[in-house]
Amino acid sequence: MIETADFVFPEALSAVAGIAFDYDEGNGIDYEPYSAFPGAEDTTDWIRAWTGNQELDGDAFRPFGMDGTGGQVAFWRVRAGRPLVEQPVVFLGSEGDIRVLSQDLTGFLWLLADGIGPVDVMGYEDREPRPSAELSAIAARHAGTSSRRPATEILEAAAAEFPDFEEEILAWCR
Repeated sequence: MIETADFVFPEALSAVAGIAFDYDEGNGIDYEPYSAFPGAEDTTDWIRAWTGNQELDGDAFRPFGMDGTGGQVAFWRVRAGRPLVEQPVVFLGSEGDIRVLSQDLTGFLWLLADGIGPVDVMGYEDREPRPSAELSAIAARHAGTSSRRPATEILEAAAAEFPDFEEEILAWCR
């Protein structure tokens, strides 16, 4: 059964949706935030198209943004009984990129604040942080400044907690 609270768009994501992200020919953040979660049918259509597996439904995910090519950023509802904002944030790219971005919404907010978008994490080791005052203010307001960590720590912690994410997703593919 789907919990109604899992369809309530978090206030922090609404604040992020109010930001104009500038790709700046690869020097900015390639991210297009949603202002609400897509419906269950749209989410199911997306995961079926991405995996080629018509047996899946989209209940494990709550997409809330994408990159310019259509890769999706979503909560992965893997922690039973935990609120949506405490679920890991993942990226399933249009070119087959698969990555856990952060352990929760807090980590994702701090990635954005450092100028790291969803597709940027694939080469984040080579990127210099490009902090955004506006996104830092949103992260501080919704996540608290004591939770701030460098992008490398956020990404490494997420990968360590969910080392089999890519393997699991690829197992769904047909």
